Amino acid sequence: MRVLLVDDNAELRELVTRALTRDGHAVTAVATVAAARAALLESPPEVLVLDLGLPDGSGMELCRSLRAEGERVPILMLTAQGAVARRVEGLESGADDFLAKPFAVAELRARVRVLGRRGPAATPSSWRHGAVALDFAARRAVVRGAEAPLTAREWALVEFLAGRGGRVARRGEILDAVWGADSPQASASLDVLITRVRRKLGAAALRTVRGEGYALGGGE
Repeated sequence: MRVLLVDDNAELRELVTRALTRDGHAVTAVATVAAARAALLESPPEVLVLDLGLPDGSGMELCRSLRAEGERVPILMLTAQGAVARRVEGLESGADDFLAKPFAVAELRARVRVLGRRGPAATPSSWRHGAVALDFAARRAVVRGAEAPLTAREWALVEFLAGRGGRVARRGEILDAVWGADSPQASASLDVLITRVRRKLGAAALRTVRGEGYALGGGE
């Protein structure tokens, strides 16, 4: 899983980076709001670990502005201020979780894992790409003006991918979200499901990133 860590404490960045790397995550660690913005564009993370106080701005304001821009990456906010009111403010700014310093690294690792499994904060109410329009609330898929019937599991797949905000979802993540388990049977079913969704929505609607996974939109 790709994790972006934003904290101006070099010792903490090194400690957390080592711990998350041992867990198998690919960690990008930066110290400023500007560097975080650049990293978000260069390699969109699957979890953002964000400190509250940064040299060139506020983590709270960065979180709020990212949500206003439509960014749905799960955000774990770090702060030395553990007051309830401050935690509530952080959550209201769009953070998904809140961890007060000093914290146990094991707890941070666990929270990152949970946020990574949860995926982005919300599934959009609708999605459109080219001739394909999906209305998740009404469970209605329209392709070139004609309705395309999707099964419940096909809807579960496209909803999960839509919630990624264009980011690639690995096979294991899809299997956990749609089937609740990463088993050989579920993996075989996923291949069938991908084929069916492409047949119904068109090949361009579901993108394969070789060696990584799948995403909605774009060509293979």
